[in-house]
Formats: sequence, C-alpha cells, structure tokens
Amino acid sequence: MAIPDFLEDTVKDYSKQATAAYSAPINTDTFTGRQFVAGQDPMQTQAAALATQGVGSYSPYLQAAQTAQTAGAGALGQSAQTIGGLGSLTGPQAYQPFMSPYQTDVINATLSEYDKSRLGGQQQIRDAAVNSGNFGGGREGAMMGQYNADSLVNRGALQAQLLQQGFGQAQQAANQNFANQGTLFGMQNQQNLSNQGLAGAYGNQMNQQFGLSDFGRQGMGQDINALGSLGSVNQAYNQALLTADQQQAQTGAYEPYGRLNQYGNMLTGLSGGVAGQQYQDQQQSDPYASALAGATGVAGLFGQIYGKR
Repeated sequence: MAIPDFLEDTVKDYSKQATAAYSAPINTDTFTGRQFVAGQDPMQTQAAALATQGVGSYSPYLQAAQTAQTAGAGALGQSAQTIGGLGSLTGPQAYQPFMSPYQTDVINATLSEYDKSRLGGQQQIRDAAVNSGNFGGGREGAMMGQYNADSLVNRGALQAQLLQQGFGQAQQAANQNFANQGTLFGMQNQQNLSNQGLAGAYGNQMNQQFGLSDFGRQGMGQDINALGSLGSVNQAYNQALLTADQQQAQTGAYEPYGRLNQYGNMLTGLSGGVAGQQYQDQQQSDPYASALAGATGVAGLFGQIYGKR
C-alpha cells in the first residue's frame, strides 16, 4: 500500500521514534526486585521475639510443681513408713534384730572348733586304710561317709542348742521393744496426720503453679497476637506504597510503546489501512487491598501462637 505524500514525513518520524524505542532494552530494575517488598514491621519483630522468649517459659512453673509434688510424696512416704514400721516389730522374724552379735561369734567359734576336732578322725580312718592296704577302697569310703554323716548330725545338734539359747534371749528383748514401740506409735500417728495434711497443701501448690503457667502463656499469646496483627497492618500499608511505586515505574517504562502503538494506528487509518488493536495499559489493582489480604493471613498465624489450649 502506497503512503500518501502528505504522510511521508510523518511516517519517517514515526519510524525513527519506533526504531529508537524498540532498540533500547527496558530496564526492569526500575520496577522489579526486593526493593518493592515491604520489610517486617517493628511490632512484628517484637511479636516474633516475644514468641521466641516464650518457648519453654512454662519450665519454672513446671519445676516448682514437680518440687511440690516431690515434697508431697515425701510427706506421704514418711507417713507410710511410720505406719509400716510397726509391722516389722511383729512376725516370726521380729527377734532377729535383737540377736547378740557376741552370741553369733560364740556360735561360729564353737562350730569352728568342732569342725577342726573332726578332722583328726578323718585322718585316722585314712591312716588305718593305708596300713591295711585298703586306701582308696570301698571300705575306706564307707567308713569315711559314716564318719562325716555322724559329724553333721552332731554339729547340727550343737548349733540348734546354741541358737535356742540365743532365740530365747532375743525373743524377750523383742517383746519388750514391741511394747515400747506401741506407745511411740500412738505419738507418731498424730504426726502422720499432720504429714498427710501437708501433702495436700503441696498438691494445691502444684495446681496453682500449673494455673500460673497457663495464665502466663495465654497473656503472652494475646500480646503476640496484638503486636502481630498491628504490625501486619503497618506492613500492608508500606507494601501498598511500594507496590504503587512499582506500578508507576512499570507504567512509565512501557509508556513509549503504548504511545507509539496509538501513533502507528492513527497513521494506518489516515493512509486508508486497517488500524491494529489499540494498546491497553495493564490492569492496575488496588495495592493496599492486595497487600492487606496477605498481611491478614500472616496476622492470623500470630493469633495461633500461645493460644488457649
């Protein structure tokens, strides 16, 4: 299609402008990059720091509760030990603590001397077997077995006699101690009741410590939620300003292309051709609404930290 004479200079001018515009690269650094991302608001930083400090904040209360629990268990254990202690003074073994260590030494020494005395008889049996030529034979074995059996019977009888004497003395001492302890038990029973009451007080203290821990964490959660939410709103506002600057820079970068597109369509129409599609700017969204929607989601995360359990 021939260009009308009156449009030749205009078309040449358009061609120069188009060549200059489309040959120059677009500097995307003017409307892209991290400089258009809003940083964290100071209140968000404070909320994050508070949340970090709150990790493990329940530990002192838990330790205090455990201390109270241990003390309560100790008081109950002392009470049970006192009550159970009287049972050790009765039964078939109650005499044993009153057995005289000296008496035990006498019994051991007596039995030791008895065992030594029996060694001589064993040697006599061996000597007689050697002299008669029966050493290691069945006769020697039979005589040695009978001798040892008699020794064990006599040893057992001697030991039983000595133990019977010691048992009688220990039994008398145990009976007297039982009577004394019965009187003491009455006094200790009153102390047991006091210990049980003290254990109950420790239990209440433990529950109070757990209550303080929950109260502290819930209060901290409310502070974190408030700081996080307000900080997110501020961050959304700053992000909206940066997004508006970004859209302005992007619009300015592409403005020459839109202007040339409209210029070219106008020339095409004047020369009798069919104009191309009109250039349209990119749809501009509400930067604050977009930023606030994202910030609201972030703020919701703060609300879930240290919330009610």
